[in-house]
Amino acid sequence: MAIYFRKRSALGLPVTISVSIMALNVVLMVCWIVILARLSGWTALAVGVVAFTLILIGALLWLVLTIKEINLNHRQANFVDSVTHELKSPIAVLQLYLETLRLRPMDDAQRAEFHAVMEQELHRLDRLISQLLEVGRLDHIGDQEEPEDILMEPLLRQAAELACLHHKVPIQEVFTFDVPPLKLHGRRIVLELIFSNLIDNAVKYGGHPPRVDIWAHPYGSERLRVSIRNNGQGIPYEDRRRIFQIFYRGGSELERRRTGTGLGLYIVHTLVRRLKGRVAVRDRPDGVSGCIFDVDLPGLLPVVADSPTGSAHSSREPPASPRAGKESLSPPLHG
Repeated sequence: MAIYFRKRSALGLPVTISVSIMALNVVLMVCWIVILARLSGWTALAVGVVAFTLILIGALLWLVLTIKEINLNHRQANFVDSVTHELKSPIAVLQLYLETLRLRPMDDAQRAEFHAVMEQELHRLDRLISQLLEVGRLDHIGDQEEPEDILMEPLLRQAAELACLHHKVPIQEVFTFDVPPLKLHGRRIVLELIFSNLIDNAVKYGGHPPRVDIWAHPYGSERLRVSIRNNGQGIPYEDRRRIFQIFYRGGSELERRRTGTGLGLYIVHTLVRRLKGRVAVRDRPDGVSGCIFDVDLPGLLPVVADSPTGSAHSSREPPASPRAGKESLSPPLHG
């Protein structure tokens, strides 16, 4: 994975230069029109107007591309800050605990407690490195794996169990499932990456305590929709398109309270596009804080009969259509 980072850039200078160029272009075009109109030079007038218009459009495009590049640069800088913190924290904890184990005598209970903490930090480090490697090979994930018929309820439940293990919360108190016996034809590793990232985010950004509801139901012709709802603070409407961009994390890294790199939703968005699906985020229809992520994927197979589904804690509230409220869909697909 080759990602190149530049120094942080400010928007002031390129915006000032672009606006100055466009203003000068407009003034010259007006002068050109006035002078040649008086001289009746209609051919030169038409050519000049077209040329000045093209210059104006070019300057505007340059400004837009420059702003996008600088915003990407800022996201990259935030990503470096975040990854640096994410890498240094577990390493520092491991170093501290190893030194403590080496220098201080401990009984078996204390030693076991230290080993448990060190194992947790190693898992955290491994998770971060795996996520970074996944970004580098997104275009090839699953290429070596044959598509299969995948029962969705066990796959979603497994992702929920991993999220609860990661955040140290009991699955019975966090998750409710309404997942009928639906099968999807696809590559397991791709689906696992999509839903493990979304479900982990739902727990991470949930309330205190977090509550996450997961539904799955047929949608359209041979398509499946999985809806994941949490009780967190929600996502501001103006951020709902940007959260799927690489490196994007709202706010400042210096004020961040939750760990992360800004890669999870980018991975989800990229893999869903590869499957010719769509991912959307919308408000909860019940007016409670939080949000709902909808994943719409092709490849739904006929319903399987007599399969175990759901759980003792099942939410039967049908998910509303994303068009019922404010939503942000991933960009349209082109294959």
